[in-house]
Amino acid sequence: MKQARTGRVVLFLSLGGLAFAVLQSLVAPALPVIAHDLGASTEDISWVLTAYLLAASVLTPILGRLGDMVGKRRVMLAVLVILAAGTLLAALAPSLPVLIAARALQGAAGAILPLSIGIVRDELPREKVGVVVGLLSAIFGIGAGLGIVAAGPIVDHLSWHWLFWLPLVLIGIALAGVAFGVPESPVRAPGKLDVLGAGILSVSLVGLLLAISKGREWGWADTRTVTLLIVGAIALVVFVLVELRVKEPLINMRLMALRGVWTTNIVGLTFGFAMFGTFLLIPTLLELPAITGYGFGKSVSQAGLFLLPTTLMMLVFGPLSGLLERKYGPKLPLFLGSVAVVAAFALPAIVHDQVWHLLISGFLTGAGIGLVFAAMSNAIIETVPATHTGEATGVNAIVRTVGGSVGSAVVAAIVASDTTPQGIPTDQAFTTGFWACAAVAVIAVIASLALPPARKRHDEAVEVGVEDLPPEPAELHLHR
Repeated sequence: MKQARTGRVVLFLSLGGLAFAVLQSLVAPALPVIAHDLGASTEDISWVLTAYLLAASVLTPILGRLGDMVGKRRVMLAVLVILAAGTLLAALAPSLPVLIAARALQGAAGAILPLSIGIVRDELPREKVGVVVGLLSAIFGIGAGLGIVAAGPIVDHLSWHWLFWLPLVLIGIALAGVAFGVPESPVRAPGKLDVLGAGILSVSLVGLLLAISKGREWGWADTRTVTLLIVGAIALVVFVLVELRVKEPLINMRLMALRGVWTTNIVGLTFGFAMFGTFLLIPTLLELPAITGYGFGKSVSQAGLFLLPTTLMMLVFGPLSGLLERKYGPKLPLFLGSVAVVAAFALPAIVHDQVWHLLISGFLTGAGIGLVFAAMSNAIIETVPATHTGEATGVNAIVRTVGGSVGSAVVAAIVASDTTPQGIPTDQAFTTGFWACAAVAVIAVIASLALPPARKRHDEAVEVGVEDLPPEPAELHLHR
């Protein structure tokens, strides 16, 4: 592929990913304003986030698998059309039910990242894949951070409807670009969609994620919460058993059992937790009144700006992760990124009485997420055949989503469990929250070390039929 054509493909895929990632986080800071405008209660308005989460979780693996089967560009176009329709409907939404339906349509575009990675793997020269995958992965983290940063100024100076009008422009450009500037991949995995597996997985994910996202609101001992957790867990076990017996499974469990895949997914789960811990703890601490003695008295817009260092570091370290991966393999950036995030939370857990403590934490978090998100995708595409790219990276995306949901629920519960008589979280609550995130990030360090050495990954990849292996990294020669 010529340089100019490569650039166009990367640009259009990046815009689509950026729009989706921004929409993921842009709404959360504006929920009180939207609720007031639509006359909705706090409980009802939370469905704006929940509908998005559930749709993304359920449809990402299904659409990723369809992309492997019928063509990644074709499914990408359909996904972008759905995302544009949902965003337009949200911008025009006159009531809460319409807005919730619109958010569900937006969540259906969760397959953008796995489809984009599949297109890059199929269309770009192999030596460029690692860096470009790093950039695309970083953009998803950047978009989530930019959404939180931009929400306050948009609502303050325009209206909440512009939270959707502005991303719609990006979606329109991305849709036109993919339609006219991205070729269809010849790499296919012919077959039929595992409808039974898709149905069981949907029941499992809806049960688990709905219970996690609503548990604090309903009560963790509430019948609804407990029932959903039990149903979700049982359905997950049934799904695995069914997939092991189906001729053409939705998710190939034998590929998921490869050490190079499951260790990467554990890292994804823990990083989903840590990333949302950052987005919850630091803005909340910054917005608390300075009179508390530990808050900083910042507005929503000002607090959002403190996440800019995090997003900038993602932009720098995502492509850098790809360069490290090309030379040394994905294990090194996975390890370095995990260590950076442990340090990012350990620092404010020890001391957070100065703004620069939080800024350094943000720099480390962004560097860690940039390194790890890129390395996870590259580790997976080096382990599974090209015909299973969408499927395997889609599972990693779900795992990160589940981790984010658990992280949000756990950190929110920690902060809410230790408050002053006025209902304000205590300083100790934040310390506990930071330590909890640091402890979870330690699991990522352990999982990154458990990733097979290059020789073992290489042998596993050849065994399962990976034909587009990159040149041997330096790590390969260290583990013969």
